[in-house]
Amino acid sequence: MAGNSFGQLFRVTTFGESHGPALGAVVDGCPAGLPLCEADLQGDLDRRRPGQSRFTTQRQEADQVRILSGVFEGVTTGTPIGLLIENTDSRSRDYTAIQDLFRPGHADYTYWRKYGVRDYRGGGRASARETAMRVAAGGVAKRLLATQGVQIRAALIAMGAETIDRTRWSWDEVENNPFFTPDAEMVPRFAALLDAVRQRGDSVGALLEVVASGVPVGWGEPVFDRLDADLAKAIMSINAVKGVEIGAGMVAAQGSGSQLADEMVAEADAPDGIGFLSNHAGGILGGLSTGQEIVLRLAVKPTPSIAIPKRTVDIHGQEQIMQTKGRHDPCVGIRAVPVAEAMTALVLADHCLRARAVGGWPG
Repeated sequence: MAGNSFGQLFRVTTFGESHGPALGAVVDGCPAGLPLCEADLQGDLDRRRPGQSRFTTQRQEADQVRILSGVFEGVTTGTPIGLLIENTDSRSRDYTAIQDLFRPGHADYTYWRKYGVRDYRGGGRASARETAMRVAAGGVAKRLLATQGVQIRAALIAMGAETIDRTRWSWDEVENNPFFTPDAEMVPRFAALLDAVRQRGDSVGALLEVVASGVPVGWGEPVFDRLDADLAKAIMSINAVKGVEIGAGMVAAQGSGSQLADEMVAEADAPDGIGFLSNHAGGILGGLSTGQEIVLRLAVKPTPSIAIPKRTVDIHGQEQIMQTKGRHDPCVGIRAVPVAEAMTALVLADHCLRARAVGGWPG
C-alpha cells in the first residue's frame, strides 16, 4: 500500500490500524536543535482524544505519545523522530457480525476490491483512529513553526444547519467548550442538536475553519506545488472531509472582480510597506503566501456509522440489511479540529524548510 508518506523536506510517514497494537509515525527532516518533549505533543492529542464528552465516541484511549528517537537531552538531533501511541481500548468483537458486510458510506468495499482483503475491525487503516499520528506529527511541525512566529488555530463554525454568528467570534472560547466553537451562544444549540441526532441513531456533518497567522510572504512553490494546492490535498486526505475552500472559496464564483480583488495600499508596518484592504484570496496568491492570514474551511461529512438500518451487500454479493453497533461519533467533525490544525502545520512546516532551501528562510 503506497500513499502513507506526506511532505518533501519535512516528511511524515504513518503506520498502524484502528484495532492493531499501536499507531506510529516517523517525522524526517526536522532540523536539529528544536526543543521538543512528549508534553509538547500531548496537548493536541488530548484535544483529539475520544471519550471526553457525551458528544464523541466513548472509546477510552489515553493516546499517550512516546518519542522513540530523534530527540536527545530535550532537543531534536536532526535524525528521524519516531513516535508511537499504543491502542488500549479496542473492542474488535463489536465488528465480528459485519466482517462479511460492506458498510454503506465506508471504505470497506473499495479496500476489499483493490486489495482483496480488508481489516474489518473498525475500518483498519481507513479508520479516523489513524489521525492520532497526524496530530502527533503535527505537534512537531507546530513547534518548528512557532520559532518563525507562525500560529495555527481551527474552530468548528457550523454543525448541520446550525451556524455560528461571526460577530461573536472568540478564539478564547474555542477551548472552553466540547465543540471547539468560537461562539459561546451556539454551545447549547449544538448540544441540543447532537442529543436529538443521537436519540434517533443518526449523525451530522460539520464545517471547520483554519487560520494560520504569521506566515511570511513567499512560502509556496509554483506551479504544481502551490501552497493552496498542497493545503487542499492535505485537508482532503483527512477522513470524512468532502470539501475544502480557501479564502472566499465557493462564494468567489458568485462575485465580481471588483468585489473580490484584494486592493493593495502602502502600509508602513506591513512587509515591504505593502498592505491589503481585504483577504478574499485567503492569504495566498499565485500559490505563494501573501503575508496575510491563511484562511481555509473544510466540510466534514456525517459519519456513516449509524444505528439506523441501511441496505447493503456482503462479500458474496447478497443483499443484506445492516445496523451499525459499537462506539461512534455522532459528529466526527468535532474531533477533526486538531487534525485540521495538524495537517495545515505539516504543509506549512514543509514549505518553511523549502523556503530556506532557496534562500528565503526568515530566521
